[in-house]
Amino acid sequence: MRPNLPTLGAPPKRSPIGPVVAVSLILGGAAGGVWWWKQRMAAAAPQEASATPTAEGADGTAAPTPGTAAPGTGTAQAPSAAPAPVDPVKAAGLEHASMRIEGPLETALIRSAGGDVGPALAQVVTRTLVWWVEVPGEILRGDTLDVLYQRRPNEEPLVHAVRFTSAKLGKTMSAFRFQPEGESTPRYYLPTGDELELRLEKSPVDDYEQVTSLLRDGRRHKGVDFRTPVGTPVKAPFAGVVKRKNWNWSSNGNCLELVESGGRARRALFLHLDEVDKDIRPGTRFNVGQVVGRSGNTGRSFAPHLHYQLMTQDDRVLDPFDQHKTYRRALAARYKTAFDDEVRRLEGLLGTSVAGK
Repeated sequence: MRPNLPTLGAPPKRSPIGPVVAVSLILGGAAGGVWWWKQRMAAAAPQEASATPTAEGADGTAAPTPGTAAPGTGTAQAPSAAPAPVDPVKAAGLEHASMRIEGPLETALIRSAGGDVGPALAQVVTRTLVWWVEVPGEILRGDTLDVLYQRRPNEEPLVHAVRFTSAKLGKTMSAFRFQPEGESTPRYYLPTGDELELRLEKSPVDDYEQVTSLLRDGRRHKGVDFRTPVGTPVKAPFAGVVKRKNWNWSSNGNCLELVESGGRARRALFLHLDEVDKDIRPGTRFNVGQVVGRSGNTGRSFAPHLHYQLMTQDDRVLDPFDQHKTYRRALAARYKTAFDDEVRRLEGLLGTSVAGK
């Protein structure tokens, strides 16, 4: 029998297997492409991370990035702190003691500066305060004190500036250490440029570094000590006659006593002299301003200086700053600009007084 032929105009019959296979291939190819892209991106990520620079620790391992966990700690590392601000006082090689005085001056300085330097600092600071008030009697509870100072091995501290607010006087006073160019020694000056210390007319020494002791400084000292180099000429403050020399040598060292000629008959004692001319003896006469000896460091003395003491005939102690006419020497005009600059610098380092806190 002949097979049946398809009727004209009708679509030929197709197998459904072909289209199914084609669709499967297309979907499979797309899925494969997505998988390949994901695999490529995953492989590229570690390479980018390894290309980022990292800091190394001391053992050569990578240090954690700020804000990330440190290896083995599980805690985040804080960013490094900013450097501490520079203290201008320390940068200048100085220290600042600031205090409100509620008892003895030395106690206040020990509390502020420390026990290792406080006692010595009290002695040095007193040499400035005595030109304003009697120490300790006129230093009152509640007074304030600021001191700029410098420690020195095996020497007393060096004070550069003092600011003192006195309840008794009702004001604040300041003094600043300054050495004019060409001058042999520095001195303390008021902000006006006048010397802090009073000078004596017809003084036993023409020049000196500092008055280190006064009758009103609380030490119960009987004379005035002038810090001055060994060999400084010592002059008669009045016309007189020598009464004695070199007595009580273990304490006084080389010494001389001069009795004033005329009605007042005051007695002047010069102690710790380096030398007294061998031709000088009791009865030798001197006119005012004539050299009677040279300063030294003999007897019970711990630094070169002249001890100058005035007494009455009945052994009453007199204050030379009451007996002599006094004056303050002013800084020469040519030094004023440099001095004003130094005052501004030191005042800036002193800062705000504790009285204003």
